[in-house]
Amino acid sequence: MQPIGVFDSGMGGLTVLAALAERLPDESFVYLGDTARLPYGSKSAATVSRYAIQAAQHLHNAQVKLIVIACNTASAVALDELRAAFAPTPVIGVVQPGAAAASAACKPGNARSLGRRGVLVLATESTVRGGAYARAIQARNARLPVYSRACPLLVALAEEGRVDDPVVALILQDYLAGYLSADQSPQTLLLGCTHFPVFRRALERLLPQDVAVVDSASTTAGVVAEHLEQSQQSSADLGATPKPKPTIRFLATDGVERFARVGRTFFGAPVSDVELVDL
Repeated sequence: MQPIGVFDSGMGGLTVLAALAERLPDESFVYLGDTARLPYGSKSAATVSRYAIQAAQHLHNAQVKLIVIACNTASAVALDELRAAFAPTPVIGVVQPGAAAASAACKPGNARSLGRRGVLVLATESTVRGGAYARAIQARNARLPVYSRACPLLVALAEEGRVDDPVVALILQDYLAGYLSADQSPQTLLLGCTHFPVFRRALERLLPQDVAVVDSASTTAGVVAEHLEQSQQSSADLGATPKPKPTIRFLATDGVERFARVGRTFFGAPVSDVELVDL
């Protein structure tokens, strides 16, 4: 059974892996967290592209049938480059699925879906600077306002497992300044970094109740499932009897003990037997 490869700068992509594993229970996965070089979000586009190519190459060498870039920064910067480099192996990023989720949450029938409210994207510095989400969302609805906030501290807090730390609420209040009142809040808050879903509850406590909080995980899983079905690569359709038992391999470029300990926060289940790899 050929696995699906998934990579991120660290542990944030485990939120995407969890959605993939839930949607595709018959599939095996190899997850690579480039923990030695995170965060990607504060680095130049050239550096992010180089790192992404190296991570994808490692997965490609493991003979994966599809590569998921579970990193918003790498998806925004390097998706086309990776598709060209590893063709015909399909490469799927998280920006387009995330934009689709945000656009769908802003229902046209809602009078408040346009105007000042629109979509607020929380992301890394590099993702915000590149404007990939604004382009992807407005390609679906040109009238929908898109605002962005860079939240660099959240990646470090998430990687340290400090999800319920009292400092989180203070930092979120600062990042959301100007968007917390009922008349200034967005209709939809898009978590434009795969590390950020672990802060969903804290964000929902701060925001007005009518603000929809979405991320790219489940939408990306849907895109992958659709691709496997259309290309007839789904392991569920294999004729082997008995079918191989699905497996998940966890790889990290540094800190495997911490990866196993903190990874559960993102994955929602124990993360064990993490392998140390060098890119």
